[in-house]
Amino acid sequence: MDKRCPRLLLKGGWILAVLAFITPASVSADTAYFGEITLSPHFEPAQGTVTGYTGGSYSLSAISNRDRHEKACIGFADPTPDHILILEKNFSHLKVLVNSGGYDTTLLIQGPDDNTIRCGDDTGDSEDASIEDTEWKAGTYKVWVATFNSQVKKNYTLFVQE
Repeated sequence: MDKRCPRLLLKGGWILAVLAFITPASVSADTAYFGEITLSPHFEPAQGTVTGYTGGSYSLSAISNRDRHEKACIGFADPTPDHILILEKNFSHLKVLVNSGGYDTTLLIQGPDDNTIRCGDDTGDSEDASIEDTEWKAGTYKVWVATFNSQVKKNYTLFVQE
């Protein structure tokens, strides 16, 4: 047996570890840091309310620069979605709001086909983000709550309303 084999295996394993570390994480995961929200039409307000916290250095513009209405997708979060939103039926209208106590947050919601992107920023006089849109198809959505600055940790409550 060649005595170099263990070194090659170790060296090869080291190379794989380095590649795994420097390769960007996929955002197609069906898991979320703060779990799933499953909604059907006429849901109770409490069913559409979840909490979490911001953080991360992944630029949401890496998912999409613009959403389906040409709004800019901005902010920093983690590559893993914060929440998975499962719509059991089509919704003609939904509003998704962040309440972080007024901190400057942003939102990105990636639709079931991965091509339908919705992005949100300030809501009226509040710097907390929101998205209000029509034509929400049944399926699984990935939701990121982000901040303008990388690695900022802020607690928030996310509300989904009909």
